[in-house]
Amino acid sequence: MVQDTDARIRLARPDVGLEEAQAVADVLESGTLTMGPKVEELEAELARACGVEHAVALSSGTAALHLAVLALDLGEDDEVIVPAYTFPATANVVAVTGARPVLVDVDPHKMNLDPGKVYDAVSPRTRAVLAVHLFGRPLDWEELQNAVPPEVQLVEDAAGALGARWRGMPCGGLGVMGCLSFHPRKIVTTGEGGAVTTSSAELAERVRSMRNHGKTPAAEYDIASPGLNYRLSDILCAIGIPQVRRLRALLGRRKELAAAYAERLEGLDVLLPSAGEGDTHGWQAYVIQLERRDEALAALRAVGIEAQIGTYALHRLAAYRAQGSFPGAEAAYERALALPFHSRLAPEDLDRVVECLRPLA
Repeated sequence: MVQDTDARIRLARPDVGLEEAQAVADVLESGTLTMGPKVEELEAELARACGVEHAVALSSGTAALHLAVLALDLGEDDEVIVPAYTFPATANVVAVTGARPVLVDVDPHKMNLDPGKVYDAVSPRTRAVLAVHLFGRPLDWEELQNAVPPEVQLVEDAAGALGARWRGMPCGGLGVMGCLSFHPRKIVTTGEGGAVTTSSAELAERVRSMRNHGKTPAAEYDIASPGLNYRLSDILCAIGIPQVRRLRALLGRRKELAAAYAERLEGLDVLLPSAGEGDTHGWQAYVIQLERRDEALAALRAVGIEAQIGTYALHRLAAYRAQGSFPGAEAAYERALALPFHSRLAPEDLDRVVECLRPLA
């Protein structure tokens, strides 16, 4: 069969099908479209996957980050350490609560927070760290714990790390809270959605209340503290439940794709993604690093292959430019390239991607 070299190769594609369609149909037939049994069902599956007591389903990963920060009851003089290389939501949720996001540089190769830089950034006003497992690579949790005083709260931005493990322990269950995202580029998707995971009943109840206008079961017609509407509908939860239940298989397929890319990219001057010794990568994305990143991005797109930069260097954004320079984040921003990565990729698709990269690496 002749390969169609003009066919578009998508950057991402959700792993959903007939099972999810039937689950949605069942919810529609039930007539209970929101805050019904599918919400609790998804939450139970997520808590099990992350090894925690509680999960609270929310309308997005950003909502999860926002409510996690609000649950810590931060004030305007409080500081929260965030990586300088991450999606802007990680810092934005701190800023909109009135606290101060303090950018800290990342290791340019691992692209996660540099614990040594975290240690240097801690001040008497530091209340928390929003620690990102970027693209699914677990952050070294022990090094992070050693970098901060015990009273500083560690919150995981595990948006891309559902299924990842640090030394055998699930990401999303390492910190006082974990924040998940179910955006379509994630290993499990509900279209839009997220969750906060925690083993603290108090924090879980606080997040549950804030996602539903501040309401609590104990005071049906009163609101002691104002909240928001960050609820996730039963329709969307129904899409996510089958995927969480087959998370191991989804992660296994992505691991196979990562190995297939690594085999084809061997010998090229690129830095391949990896996890630390004893860790399990979550493979939210397949992000390589190379010197001629912009040329490679343009070349891929020119032949119908979707690709994207890794993520944002926050100090390049007007909102955070005043915080100075961050060489690790700068290097990662200029070199990182996300390649097509989803379960429907065929071997010939990977061949096309790598052949396009070869002259530029």
